[in-house]
Amino acid sequence: MPPMDPLSSLLSGIRAEGAVVSHVVLTVPWAVRFADIAPLTMISVLRGGGVLLLSDGTEQAIHAGHTAIVRGPDPFHLVDHPATLDGSHAAYEITCFADSPQCGARELVGIQWGADSEKATALIVGAYRASGHRHERLLRALPPVLVVEDDAEVCAWLETAAADAARLSAGSQALMDRLLDWALVCTLRIWFDKAGADAPSWYRGLADPVLAPALQSFHNRPAEPWTVASLAAQAGVSRALFAKRFTRLMGRPPLAYVTECRMEEAEALLSDTDLGIAQIARSVGYADAFGFSAAFKRHKGRSPSTYRAGVLAAASGSRGAK
Repeated sequence: MPPMDPLSSLLSGIRAEGAVVSHVVLTVPWAVRFADIAPLTMISVLRGGGVLLLSDGTEQAIHAGHTAIVRGPDPFHLVDHPATLDGSHAAYEITCFADSPQCGARELVGIQWGADSEKATALIVGAYRASGHRHERLLRALPPVLVVEDDAEVCAWLETAAADAARLSAGSQALMDRLLDWALVCTLRIWFDKAGADAPSWYRGLADPVLAPALQSFHNRPAEPWTVASLAAQAGVSRALFAKRFTRLMGRPPLAYVTECRMEEAEALLSDTDLGIAQIARSVGYADAFGFSAAFKRHKGRSPSTYRAGVLAAASGSRGAK
């Protein structure tokens, strides 16, 4: 298995595969409503610009060179101007994934797909599909909307790729899916780098030359019986120095972080697999199911079996409501 850092692990459960991927050119006045159930929606502005209107009333202007990531699942709008939503103009709608019976790309009469106009706003839009629960820890680390700025060369390259996909040539969907996966990773890394002390502790730790080797070793081999001493050995420093530095930068002692990550992974395995409790216990570093169950209940308030039953009941209820 290749090395897996925390960001890669959290992104492993979220993909652009099969999503509505659109290169859209809009002329004023315009409004697009995103009625998605997608965990994340990414909008890259190649030309022009607009205003994001979130369901909580937040307004965020975005311009050429900006990439915005909006955390789902609440609907939101992108408009040329907030006044466009006063009822006198139609709002075009994009709803998540083409193969979902509840979702699909509506007929967007008046929107030019892949057209060219110097005065228009040109966007690349992608919605991301979640394959399980692993990505939820990432979502908790993100604001409702984040915006980063790309350079002109990146925008030109993105527009060329989008124009190629708009021609529906062979492999165009796969091209845009992979492009959006790449863009999501790059955008998040840029945002986390700029966030500094506000970035998640697991991301800050990877930037620290002392902590990074230990964190990488743990995340690559979480089932090993890690101790403060063995983690410090990976970092090449004394146990005392490692524990002090880790607690200061990560906001918790080393073994508290280890346990937290193991419980997050256990949640994902209980939710997304049919592995037995003993198998999950071993995969997250516990010698037996009893010790794992006690730790899980202590940290999550429910036993592993009760937690799994709740997930299954929620999923069954969701299917029945559709």
